[in-house]
Amino acid sequence: MEQCACVERELEKVLHRFVMYGHQSEERLDELLRSVCEIRGQLVAFGVQDADLSVLSQTMAQCCKNIKETVQMLASRHKDIHGSVSKVGKAIDRNFDAEISAVVAETVWDTPERQKYLSETIVEHLYRQGMLSVAEDLCQESGVVIDMSMKQPFLELNRILEALRMQDLRPALEWAVTNRQRLLDLNSSLEFKLHRLYFISLLSGGIGNQMEALQYARHFQPFASQHQRDIQILMGSLVYLRHGIENSPYRSLLETNQWAEICNIFTRDACALLGLSVESPLSVSFASGCMALPVLMNIKQVIEQRQCSGVWTHKDELPIEIDLGKKCWYHSVFACPILRQQTSESNPPMKLICGHVISRDALNKLTNAGKLKCPYCPMEQNPSHAKQIYF
Repeated sequence: MEQCACVERELEKVLHRFVMYGHQSEERLDELLRSVCEIRGQLVAFGVQDADLSVLSQTMAQCCKNIKETVQMLASRHKDIHGSVSKVGKAIDRNFDAEISAVVAETVWDTPERQKYLSETIVEHLYRQGMLSVAEDLCQESGVVIDMSMKQPFLELNRILEALRMQDLRPALEWAVTNRQRLLDLNSSLEFKLHRLYFISLLSGGIGNQMEALQYARHFQPFASQHQRDIQILMGSLVYLRHGIENSPYRSLLETNQWAEICNIFTRDACALLGLSVESPLSVSFASGCMALPVLMNIKQVIEQRQCSGVWTHKDELPIEIDLGKKCWYHSVFACPILRQQTSESNPPMKLICGHVISRDALNKLTNAGKLKCPYCPMEQNPSHAKQIYF
């Protein structure tokens, strides 16, 4: 990502100049303001008639001169910033290709069905982000019809997440209690962590909330077997409530990052109940494309230079593997050890009687006179006895 680093360096220079320009402008303007206020104070104190008009004239002329010089200086430095901004644009043009259609299949969105899938994916992403009005406008303009049953869960999730960001736990607690059994089936600790955070919020209120905190502790009873140690810590903190939890050995209970953590846990478990991925498919696809694009551009350039355009036809798979990092690993991929190709729906992995696995295409090529000899062991077998396997 050297290209991004180059652009980022130029951008940091511009931001630094903007900050310096702002500080210098404030200092010079404050000086001028003080000077004008001093002159005004003198006029009020001595009166215009009592003041020496020649001295007053010189003072006013000097003040006007300072103002003019300051305006000219600020305008000059502002022009210099424009030059730095233009350098950022030049750095972008120098380090990135404006034309990327060469690595995109021309027929990728050529059918109405595919265009519909793309629109639905964008609409789902907008619902996930809580941009409901934008999603509605897109549905209206693109003609995509979204069932209310699909829309309603996103509306509820966004409402609860917005409440959590405002440190209001009640909507999330109501949702967790309603879906308690389903959360337990997922082995989720969401409901306990919500109750724990509510208890901590009572502790942060001081000694005045002691009785309410003790009464609320009854909510921990269903979780005593699984979260005994956490509950003991929470109850032990009550001893220091009079002196303040922030001054006690339990001050870690008041860490502010707990709110961001509970938002992430709620999003993860709620999406699991709805059968959705935690991250938006559009976001994942976009991020993966950004990581793969530089490599694809380099591949395309090499192919064009060596005049071997038939190597990459955009159809089935890329000519080389592109590592997107472990964050983008979602399922196992099996590559046939014979043909050295990734298996697919049309060419699935097949398990032989001896236990070795090869692709269906390799199985067909190795079959001779209705018999198959395993390429890894001498066992002969009937190709029809091979079974398709799923990873």
